[in-house]
Amino acid sequence: MEVRTSNLKQVRKAAGLTQAQLAQSTGVSRQTIIATERGDYAPSVYLALRIAQSLETTVEEIFSLQEEPS
Repeated sequence: MEVRTSNLKQVRKAAGLTQAQLAQSTGVSRQTIIATERGDYAPSVYLALRIAQSLETTVEEIFSLQEEPS
């Protein structure tokens, strides 16, 4: 299984936050937010919770598990 983060960018934009603002509110670098939005970085549970809290939503709204093709 792999973590898919396809909703992060949409949820962040809907919340009216820039990547820099989200990075600051979650205590990570902007590059971490960029990599997470692209799906290049799977955040820790702690970071996923901080992101969801900053965006006033649930982790499930942003992140989901999907099976890799066989």
